[in-house]
Amino acid sequence: MIPPKTPLVGIIGKTNVGKSTFFSAATLINVKIENRPFVTIEPNVGIGYVRTLCAHSILKLSRCDPQNSVCLKGYRFIPVKLIDVAGLIKDAHKGRGLGNKFLDDLRQADVLLHVVDASGSTDEEGNYVGVGRHDPLVDIEAIEYEIDEWFYSIVSKDWVRLSRTLDTLSYDKAVEYLTQKLSGISVRKEHVVKAIKEVRLDNVKFTSWREEELRMFAKSLRSISKPIVIVANKMDLPGAEDNLVRIRNKLPDRIVVPVSAEYELALRRASKSGLIDYLPGDSRFTVVRGDVLTPKQKEVLQMIEDFMRKYGGTGVQTALNTAIFNVLNMITVYPVEDVNKLTDSKGNILPDAYLVPRGTTASELAYMVHTDLGKGFLYAVLAKDKRRVGSDYVLNDGDVVKIVSTLAHG
Repeated sequence: MIPPKTPLVGIIGKTNVGKSTFFSAATLINVKIENRPFVTIEPNVGIGYVRTLCAHSILKLSRCDPQNSVCLKGYRFIPVKLIDVAGLIKDAHKGRGLGNKFLDDLRQADVLLHVVDASGSTDEEGNYVGVGRHDPLVDIEAIEYEIDEWFYSIVSKDWVRLSRTLDTLSYDKAVEYLTQKLSGISVRKEHVVKAIKEVRLDNVKFTSWREEELRMFAKSLRSISKPIVIVANKMDLPGAEDNLVRIRNKLPDRIVVPVSAEYELALRRASKSGLIDYLPGDSRFTVVRGDVLTPKQKEVLQMIEDFMRKYGGTGVQTALNTAIFNVLNMITVYPVEDVNKLTDSKGNILPDAYLVPRGTTASELAYMVHTDLGKGFLYAVLAKDKRRVGSDYVLNDGDVVKIVSTLAHG
């Protein structure tokens, strides 16, 4: 089966906020995928996983045979791409610190995780100044300003000429044309339509847009096509909790996830070494080899345990899940070929877990699985009740579905 487009999560932030630690923790999982879905991984791109309850657990099956993902203790871990952009600094959008290069790496990102030093221990340039000596709210504003300015520079490029062309077209054709021009930054038609309406420019000629309107549109388009989740990192340090409260009070409409990437990385390494039993996203862990732990290691694990009890985990898995399931509003579906045995043609039970946008229809899923299935779509069968549904059936999270088509695939 050919999976749909894999979500790309961009990790942004200034230097020394723990981005690399977050990236390392998120991509370190002690499992092996035989049928790895990504062939070439660039140095700054890795594989993270979102976690959801596996369909085999929901359906009370004894097992499953994942091919494009992993099932651990009844939870399906589905791969997503992560790209760790080098630390951004002020005026990055103007090229300072190779900012343009780093920002351009985000062109294909679907959602951004803004890692912030919640302890306030690093200044605007990323230099250590001591815990509580810097305001993380300043960083949030500064880095997101760089992202918005970079986006504006792309949207506004050759706008005078472009706007004249747009005004010669019908509104729908103009939106399609503009979308095509912005396709290099993964902007879709629905993004453009929503942004134009959001800033109330849908009844205004494109040539009438002044710089102010263009900036409003660009900022809206960025927030829609590349939404940002704030990752309040270093929550294990003094003063971070107070800053978290300030951030949430100041930015009540934003999603803020408290995180200790350092603690998550320590847990994943300890799990990989067989010292503890820990499943990413759990709110607790179990010591397996307490006899070989040093007093210092025991002390650190106790600190981590206290932190997890307070925040319900380390936050790394929560940040990834929030980005994919809450912000991008994606769901998990399981295409199968045998609706009774829930297998593929090789007999693998629930082999593939697809991440698809909420609202995806049965026929759209058919095209994701294979173009021929989509072209010859007849109907789909839902495994839970063996009910036949048509092309416009909207898939639900956890659906196990068989596509019936006049055209074979393979």
